[in-house]
Amino acid sequence: MKTILLIEDDRKITMAIGMRLRSMGYEVATAADAVTAIAQARKANPDVIILDINLPGGDGFIVAERLQSLMQTSATPIIFITASKQENLKIRARELGAVAFLEKPFDATALADAIESALVTGPLDAVVG
Repeated sequence: MKTILLIEDDRKITMAIGMRLRSMGYEVATAADAVTAIAQARKANPDVIILDINLPGGDGFIVAERLQSLMQTSATPIIFITASKQENLKIRARELGAVAFLEKPFDATALADAIESALVTGPLDAVVG
């Protein structure tokens, strides 16, 4: 069973996405802030990371940089999610090698497609959309 690490500070969003991912057959680990995210990534050894940009304790870009510097998670595909509409966020995500960039609210199918693409193509090969 593939494991997804969902890093999101909004409990309702975490519950909704988590339920959807579990119904799709994934094991789900969660973290609600930047500090916990790193610890959970080490513990869960996820196949894909879904990472919110706005987090307590540091933004998602800082978390992504830290995850990429760790041997264990350096090649783990990252899907960024955000409620922000700032164009520079998508550019920054692309620079960090994101496999996808989804603006909230996003369609469950778009998330499923991004995950499947990340699992098939791996880091840096999927299209950031």
